[in-house]
Amino acid sequence: MASKTIGWRYRGLGVIAERSQLVLPAQSDRGTIMEMHQVRYFLAVARVFNFTRAADECNVTQPSLTRAIKQLEAELGGDLFRRERPAAQLTELGLRMHPLLKQCYDAATGARQLASSFKSGEVGALRIALTHSVDLSLLIPYLDQIKRLFNRLEFRFLRGSAREVGEFLKKGEAELGIAAEIGEEWDRLDTWPLFTEGRHPLADREDITFEDLQTQQLLLRSFCEHAERLSASFRGHGIDVDHSHAISSERDLMELLEADIGIAVIPRSVSTPETLKRANVDGLDMRRTVHLYGVAGRERTAVASTVMRMLRGADWSHYLGA
Repeated sequence: MASKTIGWRYRGLGVIAERSQLVLPAQSDRGTIMEMHQVRYFLAVARVFNFTRAADECNVTQPSLTRAIKQLEAELGGDLFRRERPAAQLTELGLRMHPLLKQCYDAATGARQLASSFKSGEVGALRIALTHSVDLSLLIPYLDQIKRLFNRLEFRFLRGSAREVGEFLKKGEAELGIAAEIGEEWDRLDTWPLFTEGRHPLADREDITFEDLQTQQLLLRSFCEHAERLSASFRGHGIDVDHSHAISSERDLMELLEADIGIAVIPRSVSTPETLKRANVDGLDMRRTVHLYGVAGRERTAVASTVMRMLRGADWSHYLGA
């Protein structure tokens, strides 16, 4: 739509608007291609109801404007205006076409402006994928900084499993990924470790032993990359994890913890409400390293490159366990 030609083809005159497209019932095999300047001239006349004034607005001669509108009418198969004095009037076809052609023109103009803004650096876009076990609060301080560097910044956050984060990167749907372990052996995957968390905290008391856990109802973060390793560790200490509650989102987990449904092992970097308490499990060593991922050899946007440098150079010491 950003080019000089609107490439939608029309079939008949019964027009239906569908998002940014124009869809018509198939009544004949004849198609139509409209030029952008034709649409602009049509909209100008429809706004001022006068061919001479519309030509002045568009900085063209009246014969040129009239000729372009006649070409548009020929393509659409009917008159768009009744040439009356002192004012031109829209015909029934013109009334039906007006909102659709305005939508086309506005969308094309917006696309050109957006492309120009991206090229000049006025608009930035950040597409980043995170696994379900990575708390978005890790990024908030850096997102706040990056907003000051770009006048208009668009964020797109994608959530998924470790495998899905890898797929987002492969397909180009995300420029950066953050996960504990993707487990992807793709040779184009760049990996930068950000920080390694120590022992998982656990809500309830100051000090907890495995014996204390044997009588508690466990809430397992099934979406965590290390869920299987944690379950194996619990089983090794005689804790029944087969009858634990499997939780599929961090938000659900926090609500269940606040409702005193059970206890859970969570990473140090996960933010928790003030109503919950944290404690270390004596003897439980579940370390994980959170990585930043990117695709080698693929050009990154200015926003993604800036965020990458920020994250790689950040001080993550407050997430490190003892």
